[in-house]
Amino acid sequence: MRLSRIHSGPVLDFYTPDFTTELMLPLAGSPVSVGFPSPAEDYIEMALDLNKELIRHPEATFYARVKGHSMIDAGIQDGDLLVIDKALEQKDGDIAVCFIDGEFTLKRLALKEDGIYLMPANAEFKPIRITEENDFLVWGMLAYIIHKPMQ
Repeated sequence: MRLSRIHSGPVLDFYTPDFTTELMLPLAGSPVSVGFPSPAEDYIEMALDLNKELIRHPEATFYARVKGHSMIDAGIQDGDLLVIDKALEQKDGDIAVCFIDGEFTLKRLALKEDGIYLMPANAEFKPIRITEENDFLVWGMLAYIIHKPMQ
């Protein structure tokens, strides 16, 4: 999977997926146990292409790299790679890439009677209330998070 950089912002770097090649990776025939392993799980039965697995709408999907710690309690860490789908519906409580006043940010949407709030997942950051004065757009919805295991 090759990435082409298309934009650099203060919070996210965006990339477009490259679908010109396939990378079929082995997939274990049964789920990986977090308890006691089964000897039958030693056999690889299938292959999978991560582009096909992670991307439902190729023409509307982008990758972004996270910069910052405002979503750490949602399991999103600095340096994580995000799969963002612009074709997914916006729902209360979902995590979205938003464009607000010239900057991109990643926050949980809170759709309330008195307006839209962008909610961080870190107590060190304050919610952002969207007002009529803001230049605001929900740019895309978070589909997947890819990150290295914590050491």
